[in-house]
Amino acid sequence: MISLHKLPALIVAALLTLIPPAIQASDNLRAIAETYARNQTRGLPGEVSVQIGHLDSSTQLPACQNLQAYTPHGGRLWGKTFVGIRCLGPQTWEVLIPAQISVYSNYVVSARALAGGQALQASDFALLRGDLSSLPAGVITDRNAVIGKTLKNGLGPGQPLRHDQLLAPLLIRSGQTVKLISRGSGFTVSGEGRAINNAAEGQVAQVRVPSGQTITGIVQADGSVEVGR
Repeated sequence: MISLHKLPALIVAALLTLIPPAIQASDNLRAIAETYARNQTRGLPGEVSVQIGHLDSSTQLPACQNLQAYTPHGGRLWGKTFVGIRCLGPQTWEVLIPAQISVYSNYVVSARALAGGQALQASDFALLRGDLSSLPAGVITDRNAVIGKTLKNGLGPGQPLRHDQLLAPLLIRSGQTVKLISRGSGFTVSGEGRAINNAAEGQVAQVRVPSGQTITGIVQADGSVEVGR
């Protein structure tokens, strides 16, 4: 065998053009995409299923030893989606690999027809199991998040309940006397005032104090209003 370094440079260049470039194996890309998707969805509720699709057979990419998986801008690893893989060098390229990510879990549905404005009890809903990625966003999976909440609009039987369909029970009503709390470093000051608006836990309440000043704070679980520092 004749060593290439003993041949004239022009002949070596011509021979090198006959050697096909190394091509990145698509199975390797799919494995990287699957590992990335499983790691990124580890914290989702329920049982996660990841299925990675195939690249078009005509797609040929230069072999790369420095690959990085990522979530495409504006994308989400949920339902029918894509996992991006980029080569960081020496030749740079990017490719999107199709994926189907399903999340199987229990979710809350109405047990029967429910009227808007109705305060929900345990008998008003049931649990079903299914793929959350095929359901509307914000579907409730914890039945404890439903009890005591008020339904904004009516629902037919068997309809999934979403967080944006529920109102938290009012803890403060307009005209009610409420306790005001102000906390600082090493001290707590409390007082009373009269609520100007209705508010639930976590919402903003406006309270008029005896001096006539209006103070704004956040409603706590015990019905008090905590004033910001």
